[in-house]
Amino acid sequence: MTLSLLALPLGLLIGVSLGALGGGGSMLTVPALVYVIGENPRSATSASLVIVGATALTGTIRYARSRRVRWIPGLIFGCIGVGGSLLGSALNRLVNPNVLLLAFAGVMLLAAGAMMQRSAQATRVQPSTPRAVAGGLTAQLLVALAAVGTVVGFMTGFFGVGGGFVVVPGLVVALGFGMAEAVGTGLMIIALNSVVALAARGGVSAVDWYVVIPFTAAAMAGSVVGVGLAARVPASALERIFAGLLTLVAVSVATKSILALV
Repeated sequence: MTLSLLALPLGLLIGVSLGALGGGGSMLTVPALVYVIGENPRSATSASLVIVGATALTGTIRYARSRRVRWIPGLIFGCIGVGGSLLGSALNRLVNPNVLLLAFAGVMLLAAGAMMQRSAQATRVQPSTPRAVAGGLTAQLLVALAAVGTVVGFMTGFFGVGGGFVVVPGLVVALGFGMAEAVGTGLMIIALNSVVALAARGGVSAVDWYVVIPFTAAAMAGSVVGVGLAARVPASALERIFAGLLTLVAVSVATKSILALV
């Protein structure tokens, strides 16, 4: 019961970040499951896939209602990441848990840096005519899509996170999406990658449902709040808050992992 109650505020916070930003704060899922709930790292990454996938799906539905999800580009992007997701899931089983957490801390710092960089930009690219996804793809654009899609898929499989801090800028830069469309489409990609990675791990047999169900329910509710928040609060302000939180958690995770390895 105590663990279930602890999961509620953590899930709410993570859901808000996914709904508002399309990623970044979802990286708090694994550290929360390991250090607050007491899950082992491998089980935590599997549970994270359930939580992040379900939350991303909820956010996708909310964005789709306002026609801010571009399904065909998103499906193409998500399918590109399947190979990376399968590879990441396979490698997850071979890595020392503390090494996994140390690498995870490094990715969290990268996510924080990417969020801070975006928040510092005075203007955002908001093109009125996104690039075509079929018939007008250049070789350079295809390479960019393949690279970003594979990286996102690998991160999902290996770390149990959505990789939204990579996919959202990738959609903006590579396909010319506006920020709202990039977040909505990115959530759909995250949900797809999560399902693939979870299937590659053999399903949900290792998931502790007494923790995951309340965590996921709170995260799904938080994603609804996040979608509404994104329409009222500047994304740059939200990114700075979550970037600071990610940095603090990353330093703590890295310190504990290094001490455990020494």
